[in-house]
Amino acid sequence: MELTSFLNYLEHEKRYSGHTLTAYRQDVEQFYEFLLLNYETVKWADLKSMHLRSWVVQLMQKEMNSSTIHRKISSLKTYHKFLLIRQSIPSTTFPHVLLPKKAERLPEYVEESKLEKFQSEIVFPEGFEGMRDYLLMEILYVTGMRRSELIALEWEDINMQMGHLKVVGKGNKMRLIPFGEELKSTLKTYRKVLRNTFDGQGNGLVMFTDKGRPMYPKFVYNKVKRYLSLVTTAGKKSPHVLRHSFATHLSNNGADLNAIKELLGHANLAATQVYTHNSIEQLKKVYEQAHPKAKNKNK
Repeated sequence: MELTSFLNYLEHEKRYSGHTLTAYRQDVEQFYEFLLLNYETVKWADLKSMHLRSWVVQLMQKEMNSSTIHRKISSLKTYHKFLLIRQSIPSTTFPHVLLPKKAERLPEYVEESKLEKFQSEIVFPEGFEGMRDYLLMEILYVTGMRRSELIALEWEDINMQMGHLKVVGKGNKMRLIPFGEELKSTLKTYRKVLRNTFDGQGNGLVMFTDKGRPMYPKFVYNKVKRYLSLVTTAGKKSPHVLRHSFATHLSNNGADLNAIKELLGHANLAATQVYTHNSIEQLKKVYEQAHPKAKNKNK
C-alpha cells in the first residue's frame, strides 16, 4: 500500500517522530475516506481542486481551527511529493486550494519567576522517580528541545566536558545545544541514581519510566502537565510550553533571534520571529505599568 510506504519513508529517511507519523497517517486516511464517501472513488492522479475545496469546506463546517486545516493540506502535499518521487502518479503539480486564514496566536509560556519555583518550592518524590522527574523538567526548559528529541536522547549525545548536547530534530537536522553547570550536575547525579536503580542502564537512552522502560510521549506529557499545574494556571501545560518558555525567556533577555533559531532547530527565521511578539507584549506591560502617560490614558 502506498500509504505504508509513505510512512516508512517519513520514519526512516526523514526521521520524523512517532507523533508526526500518526498525524500524517490520520490526515491522508481521512482524506481518502472523504473521497470514497463523496466521490465513490478517486485516483490520486485524478485529484482536482474541487476535491480539496470540498474537504476544506467540510472541515470548516466541523469548526476545525485554521491551523489544523493548514496542517492537513500540508500532509497531503507531502504525500503527493512522495508519490511523484515513487513515480506512482504522472508528473503533475498539487491542485491549488484556498485555505482559511490562520488566526494569529502567540505561543503560551510560563513566566521565569514561576519556573524558578521548581528549585525552591516543589517537592519531588524520593529516589529515581523524583530525580528523573526533576531532570525531565529541567532539561526541557534549559535546552528547549522537543518531547520526541528528549525521548531519543542518549548519553553519547551529551558532552559533559564541553557542556553541550547533540540533538537530531525534524528533517534529520542535527544541532548542538549548550547547557550550564546546574544541568551538568543534575545529569551526573541522575546517571548515578539510574545505574543504582536499574543495573546496566546509564549508557544508552537517558530517560526511562518508573519500571526502567524507554519513555514514551504520553508519559512525558503527563509529567510536565502535573508539575506545571503546581506553578501556573496557564491554559496549556505541555512539553511544548516549556520549549516556548525557553525561547521567550531568551528573547526577553536580549538573545539574538538567529541564535534562538539555531537552538530551536527551526528551518527558517519566520518560525522563530513569533517569540519577538512575546517580548513586545512584555515591554507593553512594563510601559503601561510605569509610564505616567500610559497610566493617564487608562484612567
